[in-house]
Amino acid sequence: MSYYQRHIFFCLNQRDSGENACAQHGAQAGFDHCKSRVKGEGLARPGGVRVNKAGCLDRCAGGPVAVVYPEAVWYTYVDQQDIDEIVDSHLKKGQVVERLLLPPNVGR
Repeated sequence: MSYYQRHIFFCLNQRDSGENACAQHGAQAGFDHCKSRVKGEGLARPGGVRVNKAGCLDRCAGGPVAVVYPEAVWYTYVDQQDIDEIVDSHLKKGQVVERLLLPPNVGR
């Protein structure tokens, strides 16, 4: 068994060149809210969920983005309600949030 049941990685990348990046689209706020929710739900423990920061995940055009492992499910999100739905459905129950899935052809 893995130390954590799931990991969620949030791209927090920022580009000085002005190119599109997740940091320009509220990624830090999404990460902070998810981390708070996961802790509040008692999921931040071995056998639970780990919320991680990531650099560029190379899916900038869909930003902000997050990916949940081990399922390798990619999400895009807009606000705290989207993050709540990911926590409540996927991170707690293992149910993918279809409406927030990042299309597979979205890249940089």
